[in-house]
Amino acid sequence: MDILVIGGSGLLGREVTRQARRAGARVGATFHHRGGGVPGIAWEPLDVRNRNDVLALVRRCRPAVVVNAAFQQTDWVTTADGAAHVAAAAASVGARLVHVSSDAVFSGLAGRYDESRPPDPTTPYGAAKAAAETAVRGIDPGAVVARTSLIIGGGDSLHEKFVHALASGATAGVLFTDDVRCPVHVSDLAAALLELARSGHAGVHHVAGADAVSRHELGLLIAHRDGLDGVVLPSGLRAQTGPPGPLEVLLDCTVTQSRLRTRLRGAREFLTHSPLATAAPAW
Repeated sequence: MDILVIGGSGLLGREVTRQARRAGARVGATFHHRGGGVPGIAWEPLDVRNRNDVLALVRRCRPAVVVNAAFQQTDWVTTADGAAHVAAAAASVGARLVHVSSDAVFSGLAGRYDESRPPDPTTPYGAAKAAAETAVRGIDPGAVVARTSLIIGGGDSLHEKFVHALASGATAGVLFTDDVRCPVHVSDLAAALLELARSGHAGVHHVAGADAVSRHELGLLIAHRDGLDGVVLPSGLRAQTGPPGPLEVLLDCTVTQSRLRTRLRGAREFLTHSPLATAAPAW
């Protein structure tokens, strides 16, 4: 097997499997509750919380590359312990590991963060992601740890679904004007992860979009793309209403972008123009 995608049934995992398959790779992917529906993929049930199961699967498949996109925000064991289990299993067969992390590892106090900044999380999820990074880098110093931000797709992401629900009145809530991130398109992120997997680079990389936008501005861009009435989207301040967490976290991707052919577009571009066709070089 060329590549095994852990958490392959999620938004990012599905796109990684699709792109790798189009590039001619032999691809396997895992799911926890249900398969990802991508044809031509060897789907495997897996609970990353079970160390022995992870080890057995990886040793049976013996992939050249493992991409770990599995997480669960409310579960430390899945996010932190699971990452350690995957890293140990990948190392046991000499597989190249690309571990997907998050801007949640930062407090937001510094505003902009490059790859050299150490984590300073303020939420349980951020702490779990930071612990996962430490475990991965300790087990496999040659692994890539790819921190990313809000992931946007073609309507399938949680933020896009929330915007549609707000616009239709199906749910209550607000879009924060003081919660600023660097959203990335799922196709750009998947292409960058596969490119990093084929590279000789190791350590922390920042893989996010070029534009810093608030969740409210992001919602307006989604509404405009999808023909919704952005005027009805309610706005508010996270600092006043919660939930608690970092406000402005901007991932500086300058170093990582210099190593990639994949261009990490900003939300103002990829939500305004037609998606770029993703070239899939031979695996």
